[in-house]
Amino acid sequence: MKIAFAGFRHNHIEALYHAAKKHADLTVVAAAEDDEATRTALIERSNIPTTIEESRRAELAANQVELTHHTLNEILEQVDCDIVAIGDYYSRRGGMAIKALKAGKHVIADKPISTSLKELAEIEQLATANNLKVGCMLDLRDIPCSVGLKQLIDNGDLGTIQSVTFGGQHPLMIGSRAGWYFEPGKHGGTINDIAIHAIDLIPWLIGSDITEINAARCWNANAAEFPHFKDAAQMMLTLENGCGILGDVSYLVPNTIGYGHQLYWRMTFWGTEGVAEIAYNQDHILLGKNGESAMRQVALPAGTPGNYLQAFLDDVNCTPQAELNTMIVLKSSKASLDIQAAADK
Repeated sequence: MKIAFAGFRHNHIEALYHAAKKHADLTVVAAAEDDEATRTALIERSNIPTTIEESRRAELAANQVELTHHTLNEILEQVDCDIVAIGDYYSRRGGMAIKALKAGKHVIADKPISTSLKELAEIEQLATANNLKVGCMLDLRDIPCSVGLKQLIDNGDLGTIQSVTFGGQHPLMIGSRAGWYFEPGKHGGTINDIAIHAIDLIPWLIGSDITEINAARCWNANAAEFPHFKDAAQMMLTLENGCGILGDVSYLVPNTIGYGHQLYWRMTFWGTEGVAEIAYNQDHILLGKNGESAMRQVALPAGTPGNYLQAFLDDVNCTPQAELNTMIVLKSSKASLDIQAAADK
């Protein structure tokens, strides 16, 4: 299948670009960016100094983005492709997805797919009516600790999960983070930006959907120079099986600490038979079971890197993995937008 890329204003999309270039079933046929500053930065990165050692030059060259067009419209008019991948600023993505779907293309996007419930409803309608597929870079499912925790829960080691707390706090990085984050109307909310990973992951781990938003709040905590930007966010949710969820996805990690700390994507699952805690950067699962006198560390299994892309391609080929397909991507996206709307109101 032929895949074209539209929008590189968030660097997450570059991971998908390089995964697509390496995938045996995909050919990257185009890449477009209409923001001149972003285009310039991508082009300058391709000008590798000849003074760099040859092996390093080859490594850098393999990780370049080759721009071929300026706009999505140009791609849709000029390029034969099956799939459009979208990575523009957040509030632009929904409209771009709608345009690609109207042109008969499957769509995969960085998260969030959209910042608008109305746009998301149109995306779902177009995908359903035209038998087109929608994927998303929901890669938190693919990391080793998530895979390992899924195994423990499915094996019954924790019993019935009754309570989950999660922290997805990030550093704000004003100055190095893309400037559009802080431009009114482009970001769309911290819950929809960050929490969607947990909103997708937790129901998959437990096997129960979110049915109630008890509370949600966003506020300006750490970005004083941008008072409209609500960089702190918390929520309280209920799953269909009665499990309660408390979450925080605020931009409150010290910038100098970054993403490598032990608290990054830390989640605790309390069940009737035990408790387990995972974190993105920890090399084990912390497990405590009823009948045992102490907590213990459980080794992590192998992760499934890039599985979100393979699941999307399986969906396109009508051999979907039940864990992540168009229906689930849209359901997770809607839940995230519903929680964001509750906080906004």
